Order: sequence, then C-alpha cells, then structure tokens
Amino acid sequence: MRALTITLVLLLLLAGCAGGPSEADTKASGGDSPGAANASDLRTLIIDSGREEVEVRVEIADSPDEQARGLMERTALAEDRGMLFVFPDEEVRSFWMKNTLIALSIAYMDSEGRIVDLQDMKPLDDEEPHYVSSEPAQYALEVNKGFFEEHGVAVGDRAELPG
Repeated sequence: MRALTITLVLLLLLAGCAGGPSEADTKASGGDSPGAANASDLRTLIIDSGREEVEVRVEIADSPDEQARGLMERTALAEDRGMLFVFPDEEVRSFWMKNTLIALSIAYMDSEGRIVDLQDMKPLDDEEPHYVSSEPAQYALEVNKGFFEEHGVAVGDRAELPG
C-alpha cells in the first residue's frame, strides 16, 4: 500500500511539472511551432504597394544555419508575420519546402528592396524544380500563402527593409 501511495504522489508531481508554453508565449511567437521567434525578436518590414503600406513583422534569417532551417516544421505562422532571408549579394535564388508544413508565398527582392518575383509554394514540396527567382535577388520574404495577393502587393513594389 505504501508503494502505491508513493507512486501516485510521484505521478501527480510529474504531471504538475510537465506544463507546455503558456498561452502568452504561444501568441507572442506567432504560433506553437518549434523555432518560432519571440515578439521582441521581430522587426518590421514595410511594403509600399502603391495603394497602402503593408507591415509585416519578420524574423531575420541572415546566417547559413538560419537560412537552411527557415520555417521548417512550424505548424503555424501568424497572419502578419514572416521570415526575411538576407543574403550578402544579389544572385538568382532558389528555395524549397522540405519539412515546411505551411503553405507560403515568397517575394524575391533586389538589393534596393524592389520586388522582382512573387511565387506561391506548396507545403513539403522538395521536388525539383525548386522555387527559383526570375531575377537576381538579395532578399527573400516568406509569408502565409495569399498574403501578397490579399494586400495588393505586386512585382515592382518596394519594401522598406528593417535596419
């Protein structure tokens, strides 16, 4: 009987210690996905669509490791959030959707922030051809699929990149 009581007490203690992220933590990161950034780590990117200024709160991926990881294995991305990939120079860029669970749209931008190409990308699509920019790009912005269309963002629009 004593062994059973000790076992039950231990189980109750373990259950009380096994909490996940709080609701506030989940909302601040833009989802409950692994690797999601805290709200304090986000920067604001503004796209001038000619009709409105579209704000996107972005995580910055400027190292090879961050760029290789991207939005892989995330299960959600908040409506006004994205990931900005920053490369050292302009060249034709190629992205794939390996282990990426969210349908995304991508905007390729030149060194001055001009959008040179927009594409929609399918979840888990790692088959060639990959999503290749139509022109050289130094930046790439990934957001939820349909975001650019919904906000009237088009090729030729300019983004004010976070400093």
